[in-house]
Amino acid sequence: MNEKVLVVGSGGREHAIIRQLSISPAELSLYCTPGNPGTSELATNISLDTGTNDEIVKFCVDNNIDLVIIGPEDPLINGMSDALRNAGILVFGPGEAGARLEGDKEYAKELMKAANVPTASYKPFSSYNDAVNYIESADFPLVVKACGAAQGKGVAVCETKSEAEEHLSICFNDNQFGDAGQQIIIEDCLVGPELSVLVITDGDSYALLAPSRDHKRVGEADTGPNTGGMGAFATGELVPDGLGKVICDQVVDPVLAELKKRNIDYRGVLYVGLMLTEDGPQVLEFNTRFGDPETQVVLPLLNCDFFELTRSVAQHGLAKYLGQISDSNAAPLNWPGNGITFWGKTAMVVVGTAAGYPGSYPKGDKIDLPDDSEFAWIVHAGTKMENEKLVTSGGRVLGAVGIADEFTTASEKAYALISETNFKGMNYRSDIGAGFNKENDDG
Repeated sequence: MNEKVLVVGSGGREHAIIRQLSISPAELSLYCTPGNPGTSELATNISLDTGTNDEIVKFCVDNNIDLVIIGPEDPLINGMSDALRNAGILVFGPGEAGARLEGDKEYAKELMKAANVPTASYKPFSSYNDAVNYIESADFPLVVKACGAAQGKGVAVCETKSEAEEHLSICFNDNQFGDAGQQIIIEDCLVGPELSVLVITDGDSYALLAPSRDHKRVGEADTGPNTGGMGAFATGELVPDGLGKVICDQVVDPVLAELKKRNIDYRGVLYVGLMLTEDGPQVLEFNTRFGDPETQVVLPLLNCDFFELTRSVAQHGLAKYLGQISDSNAAPLNWPGNGITFWGKTAMVVVGTAAGYPGSYPKGDKIDLPDDSEFAWIVHAGTKMENEKLVTSGGRVLGAVGIADEFTTASEKAYALISETNFKGMNYRSDIGAGFNKENDDG
């Protein structure tokens, strides 16, 4: 039976989701709104106003859509999942109450405190002057975060008082992040390697996808301002023995229990951003949707039908679905749902950005792409077709993905592909995964 699936969003994450759905053994008709030139090769792009829940609901009802997968944070925060579910449509993505974990960082901190989840200590502020007065006697480095969703750019790791004042001014005085930056939190700075874990959950059962690591700073050696992500890699080697159990016991289990205690029906993905400190893992942030660019490297490592996985979550039937899948002996210890991931490979994505990103950047520059292959492909993000030519239309323009049995080979494939990609002023980091590779080499 033909199933109709709508993916909401237009970035690299949505192209990766559509790509993974396209290899499902199920007979699927795929739609994406608004989509991009990459999604158009695998799905039908639909021009809908994703800021208007009623328009999305009407399209889904009129076209008998069987499942909706919501990619970006804003539609989730604005209650699109609730509107669709109220219309009887299956949705992969939490409702407005669940999405508040991403849309309000102070609320997320309060929930973590209630659930006894390890995280950095913090102070909230709604006034520039109050925040500046606080940092006069604060210990540095510290982290300043816009409380609302700011596409990964509202966070600044500040080494000095002047850096903190600058970011506070960007939030409060320049209003660069709109309402998202009019409430901020100031956190202690945690030290250690970062780890991203995507938790697939229907609120009761859950599975952890392959662990990944994102590189958010724009410059080499993790310098410069934060971005939405300059690259990422995914491999089981990121998780030392025993870490899986700690993540579940100290983070996932208590958070899901607290959500249930608050009568929050959470169905979708919970992105857990962790810092692996000397005192154990601590939560940096929660996102309530697939991370970008992490999704571009995590989904290709799936060893299951992504459509059936997401539909089981939407139907509140994840436990039954996971019960049909055998465990993997190659997985990290105590990794729930480990059978849905293929642990014998590594994936890497290198992001190509427009000149000037994450600041102002040009649009409309012609893009020349290399051919995709089975083990290396381009993911479209900020691209569009203009006069029958592919041109840039965003800051993060595209990602070059490589997949292989070995970390080094995956890196070589990704970098070979990005080096064959051309548009005016293209920038990319040459050191994605370099720290991890050195850790491995050093034994």
